[in-house]
Amino acid sequence: MERLEVKAANEDQGQRLDKVLTRHAPQFSRARLQSLIEAGHVTAGGKPMTGASQRVKAGDVFIVTVPPAQEAEPEPQDIALDIVYEDKDLLVINKAPGMVVHPAAGNWDGTLVNALLGHCGDELSGIGGVKRPGIVHRLDKETSGLMVVAKNDAAHHGLSEQLSSRSLTRVYEAIVWGNVTPAAGRIETNIGRSRANRQKMAVQEDGGKEAVTDYKLLEGFGLVASLVECRLRTGRTHQIRVHMAHIKHWLVGDPVYGRGTITRFLKLHKVPEKTAEALKQFPRQALHAARLEFVHPIRQNKLKFAAEAPDDMKNLLRQLRKQYRG
Repeated sequence: MERLEVKAANEDQGQRLDKVLTRHAPQFSRARLQSLIEAGHVTAGGKPMTGASQRVKAGDVFIVTVPPAQEAEPEPQDIALDIVYEDKDLLVINKAPGMVVHPAAGNWDGTLVNALLGHCGDELSGIGGVKRPGIVHRLDKETSGLMVVAKNDAAHHGLSEQLSSRSLTRVYEAIVWGNVTPAAGRIETNIGRSRANRQKMAVQEDGGKEAVTDYKLLEGFGLVASLVECRLRTGRTHQIRVHMAHIKHWLVGDPVYGRGTITRFLKLHKVPEKTAEALKQFPRQALHAARLEFVHPIRQNKLKFAAEAPDDMKNLLRQLRKQYRG
């Protein structure tokens, strides 16, 4: 059991208890400290504090008792992972397409969390008091590529702060329908739950949350398809898929937001059968998290990672280049 002593400084006079504790114990998130206060694990003079909003006086001394992390509910499983980088605080993985990140209905095991629990074992010191990996940002099941995962509260808090401040850089590569023009631009909209289908996200004129994506054309294949780079400035659910559909350049293979008239489009542009079949039969949204940059939340050094697209995207690009580059 971890025990911390926090003495309120002069500048803490009149501040909320949770805010003061967060400033003096930055290894814990404010939400984690609030839960410790609610559970009676923060005391002053031997008496438990009664609320996170209590005002602090300079010179007050608080004892924060952090109980051992509880065992995670998902079962650890021996599942192969493509680990790009790892240390005692975090790891960066190259997620394969088809892998679900979190256990949920229909996917209670075989997920990335199960695999991480199996791989990390006792290295996990607890995220929010539970022995589990700290998923900082998610990838859809069928999206491949780089993800950073925290092993402890301090790393999770630091990485989450970078995500919120937009200093954690995420760059994706996508194969989309059509010739993307202009060749570079910024898409700025609000994104929220579709009012017509709650399982989908949609661009909204009113409501939703700010969503910003910068895109750049990397390679064009006639009028049929393009390889684009998408840099996330915000991190809304399905953001790239929704934004590219919004500018009428749907992701190839996207079963939810993809274009509807594929066969007619391919015939219109006289796409040869082999290339047309490769495009029509692509089994998932053609989206890959290719680059990831952030400051190590503990060591404070800059880290940069890159991962090549998986074989299915490489094969499709090879076919497109053969057809349109000769």
